[in-house]
Amino acid sequence: MAHFAQLDENNVVTQVIVVHNNELMDNGVESEAKGIVFCQSLFGANTNWKQTSYNKKFRANYASVGGIYDPSNDVFIGVKPEPSWVLNQNTFQWEPPIPCPNDGNAYVWDEATQSWVLVPDQEA
Repeated sequence: MAHFAQLDENNVVTQVIVVHNNELMDNGVESEAKGIVFCQSLFGANTNWKQTSYNKKFRANYASVGGIYDPSNDVFIGVKPEPSWVLNQNTFQWEPPIPCPNDGNAYVWDEATQSWVLVPDQEA
């Protein structure tokens, strides 16, 4: 199965759908262009689609609703989880300004204090 992301006029992902591989075949070879034509046949010729990879084999990340498609880097970028987080230009994933402690405990990010807070009753 293939996955396609519909984009709005600002390249924001509005939905992700599954398309059977048979709809992508062009003389025995999968074609993104054929998949786009199929998606447009369902949702309208003026809709904008990009193929996305569930296994992140291309376009860096799997498309997510509310995320964006960056055409200059040909990648999908997820929704920014917190205002302070920074985009890693190699992985195109959001990262906190301070790495999460790696001590076996569970933490949550506290945007107000810009720090990781230990989840109660989760100490290793």
